[in-house]
Amino acid sequence: MKSADTQFDVVVIGGGHNGLVAAAYLARAGLSVVVLEKNAVVGGAAVTEEFHPGFRNSVASYTVSLLNPHVIGDLELERHGLQIVERPVANFWPVDRARGLLMPYGQEARQQAIRAFSERDADRLAGYDEALERAANVLRDLVLETPPNAGGGIIDMLRAGAIGRRLNHLTIEDQRLMVDLFTKSASDFLARWFESDIVKAAFAFDGIVGAYAAPSTPGTAYVLLHHCFGEVNGKSGVWGHAIGGMGAITQAMAGAARQAGAVIQVDAPVREVLVENSTAVGVVLETGRVIRARVVAANVGPRLLFNGMVPRGAVGEDVHTRLAGLKTGSGTFRMNVALSELPDFICRPGKEAAPHHGAGIIIGPTLEYLERAYLDARRYGWSREPVVEMLIPSTLDQGLAPPGQHVASLFVQHVAPTLPEGRSWSEAKEKEAFADLVIDTVTTHAPNFKASVIARQVLSPLDLEHRFGLVGGDIFHGQLTLDQLYSTRPVLGHADYRMPLEGLYLCGAGAHPGGGVTGLPGRNAAREILNDFGRRPWRRLLLGRRRHWSTGR
Repeated sequence: MKSADTQFDVVVIGGGHNGLVAAAYLARAGLSVVVLEKNAVVGGAAVTEEFHPGFRNSVASYTVSLLNPHVIGDLELERHGLQIVERPVANFWPVDRARGLLMPYGQEARQQAIRAFSERDADRLAGYDEALERAANVLRDLVLETPPNAGGGIIDMLRAGAIGRRLNHLTIEDQRLMVDLFTKSASDFLARWFESDIVKAAFAFDGIVGAYAAPSTPGTAYVLLHHCFGEVNGKSGVWGHAIGGMGAITQAMAGAARQAGAVIQVDAPVREVLVENSTAVGVVLETGRVIRARVVAANVGPRLLFNGMVPRGAVGEDVHTRLAGLKTGSGTFRMNVALSELPDFICRPGKEAAPHHGAGIIIGPTLEYLERAYLDARRYGWSREPVVEMLIPSTLDQGLAPPGQHVASLFVQHVAPTLPEGRSWSEAKEKEAFADLVIDTVTTHAPNFKASVIARQVLSPLDLEHRFGLVGGDIFHGQLTLDQLYSTRPVLGHADYRMPLEGLYLCGAGAHPGGGVTGLPGRNAAREILNDFGRRPWRRLLLGRRRHWSTGR
């Protein structure tokens, strides 16, 4: 082998969490691996930084919800410094001046909270929870596996057969449930269970998170389910925070990768995939430097990969066009704010830290509100009453802000990835005008909020694209729609992490099982790469004791 700085077994494009996970698994199996990250720090969208003197926060990804326990355990992330603490309660929805829905953990406590809005809905909650858990149990196994490719060979036929037998063992009721979840809108699915518009909105929020869609959009029921897979520290349905922010997760992953022998290079943007004899044989950096490898693993979205990095003509025109034109755009706007004090909510007064301050605070009180937010964005470019999920992680992690002060993450929907009528997110006035509206929206429920803002960091969909490669601000690297899931993710015929170019693999969120800080696309892609290398020790890595799920957006 040539010198280590020019020749590797595997080069990973992108040092986001999935790229780091893939690198760690591959290096542990004995391959020489280099990770190339365009930014000055690894982590992709899961990074922590100081955005105002003394105030640090997760920049883009903002909460621990789906990080897979196999990844945590296999890579020994806790030994590399990862510590996840639980929110005191799950979520809090301010409704109006008198009412708010505080959703605690535990079924009885949740029923009691819902009972204030509907006796019937409280009684129906147990059935709803049980149905979602049955569906989640089916999919928890599938997300760990490589989907079968349509029209594939014997391996794909065996995979498809095994999955078919598993699904055939489901009752008719559960088969109907799965069909409903994959095809229905969140609104239609929830209408089967609940009557209160407020209760339905609380559950429907998970159906539009990161999706440029209304709760009435078909397929949003699956997005809802996608956000129900996780747990924290072995506790199902619990949400958490990584001490030190989301960057603590990726720093632990980087530590695991380096310990296994992987090389990580920052400030190393990739210009193109190097193709020789119809095979990916390395990459060319923006500087012109060539790094050769036996395999290229891309932890960037398919649109970014095939619109700029894979040379035109390297693969068939039809599949190139499909991959370059995948549906993206999640209607997402991110803000971090430094606060002099905690928000004092009208419906739950008090500036002293209370359980609701440590929850996911969601402004989106009714289904009509969620629906209108999407329609406004389609018409005007952004919601006139945006949907806001606010977390105040400094209530759980005091090291993020000076004593007595706080930081808050605001994950905001809906905004159009591309503004109408010749307007652009590149214009500061557009970005700042919407940021002002977001602050005002929170202030309608907590009147002291606007005055408490010391500083703010604002990221439009265009900022998310330029900084993290999230085309259209899409946190999932491609929408989670029925035509972009499982065997059709990213496109039919290439769901097994192998791209239509020999030697090129997809290890990011554009591959199965999709977005969120799970680590699973990286893990699953590494397995397929090792299978192609013929490194069977990988199987021993994965056949240990079954772990619980631990749960990022």
